[in-house]
Amino acid sequence: MIKKILISQPKPTSEKSPYFDIEKEFNVKCDFHPFFKVEGLTSKEFRQQKINILDYTAVVFTSRHAIDNFFKLAKDLRVTIPEDMKYFCVIENIAFYIQKYVQYRKRKVFFGNTGKLADLVPLMMKHKDEKYLIPMSSAHQNDDVKTLLDSKGLNHKECIMYRTVSNDFTEEEKKAFDYDMLLFFSPTGVKALKKNFPDFEQGDIKIGTFGTSTAQTVGDEGLRLDMQAPTKEHPSMSSALKAFLKEGK
Repeated sequence: MIKKILISQPKPTSEKSPYFDIEKEFNVKCDFHPFFKVEGLTSKEFRQQKINILDYTAVVFTSRHAIDNFFKLAKDLRVTIPEDMKYFCVIENIAFYIQKYVQYRKRKVFFGNTGKLADLVPLMMKHKDEKYLIPMSSAHQNDDVKTLLDSKGLNHKECIMYRTVSNDFTEEEKKAFDYDMLLFFSPTGVKALKKNFPDFEQGDIKIGTFGTSTAQTVGDEGLRLDMQAPTKEHPSMSSALKAFLKEGK
């Protein structure tokens, strides 16, 4: 029986969060604790990559962190983003987040349906003349994105715009760690679990993930994956969680 769930994200600021509805519907308690914090690179650090944002005509966003730090760096660098810049996002809710910074127009904002970059590529190929800039985290160290886009003949450049730092649990929080389910949104979060709890034994604790790389990391760390999002039926973590709890009930 799942009664207490740890969600490795900041607590929602809106009372309309679907997680609060889940608490009421299934009589569960949701705690929020990010396993890591995101820090943007300084303009000085970014300049060391010798990348000029205005050399590119389109930006590919894989997360809200990427959006926040792209526009923050542009401001710090005193770069005015052109009105005709195009934005490609791996999923719709990330695309809508762009409205925080620019006016949302369908002719310049495009998004995939699964949250996977590979499923966004066919849409990018319809705009093959674009020069794509892909903001990434320093935690991304393999060349899978470059290999994928190279194989499709797309003109692209990956760049580091933000980094993740550990948001460790206090000793009191470690003693009170008694959850029935853990939800992770990144490989870094999964690794931070093992860092905070080196002797962690999963037992009956359920683990849910968002994204294929996060799911893979669960297996790599010797843990059992019980729930995965996004799927065609459940594009969000909250939707997948609701279905999982309903099935268990």
